[in-house]
Amino acid sequence: MSLISHLSEGAAPIIAILRGISPVEALAVGGALLDAGISVIEVPLNSPQPLDSIAQMQRAFGADALIGAGTVLNAQQVAEVASAGGQLIVSPNVNVEVITTARALGLESLPGFLTATEAFVAIAAGAAHLKLFPASSMGLGHLQAIREVLPRAIEVWAVGGAGVHDLSRWLHQGARGIGVGSSLYKPGDAAPVVGQRARALIQAWRQHG
Repeated sequence: MSLISHLSEGAAPIIAILRGISPVEALAVGGALLDAGISVIEVPLNSPQPLDSIAQMQRAFGADALIGAGTVLNAQQVAEVASAGGQLIVSPNVNVEVITTARALGLESLPGFLTATEAFVAIAAGAAHLKLFPASSMGLGHLQAIREVLPRAIEVWAVGGAGVHDLSRWLHQGARGIGVGSSLYKPGDAAPVVGQRARALIQAWRQHG
């Protein structure tokens, strides 16, 4: 399942970044996110046993959600995520080998960029989605300027500081969606708390629409 097809089915343009989640928490937190309406979930690879969490959530929610990994830095990690059933590869940087390996394995690649140069390197490697990271450091004006030179079909996600407080502003400025990390989930947060925060994000998205 691609991000484009998933979003075309009405999924919220919000990536839940579960940095630090452990396998024993994965199903409860993942279920709370889906119940709230967030169905794109990223488990960064610097979390405890991330591939186990991805595999568990893929088995439980894969029919309704897009599950993948974040902080993916090399081609070997891409292959490991694919073996665990993940479908989304999110990186903090532009690594051509990561992008091309993901595409070869049928996975969606979402590389992180700051500059126009990085963006066009990622696009040339085959990326259809780009992650502006850290978005809060660059600001809305940077996104507007970048959008003016990128191909219209390329979608940009704002990640790093984006959240319920500014979701509507990022979308209005041309972002396809946002990724939300610690303001949505921190290690040890109970699933009902995560679900409550997720519902607030969904409400903000619906109000924007």
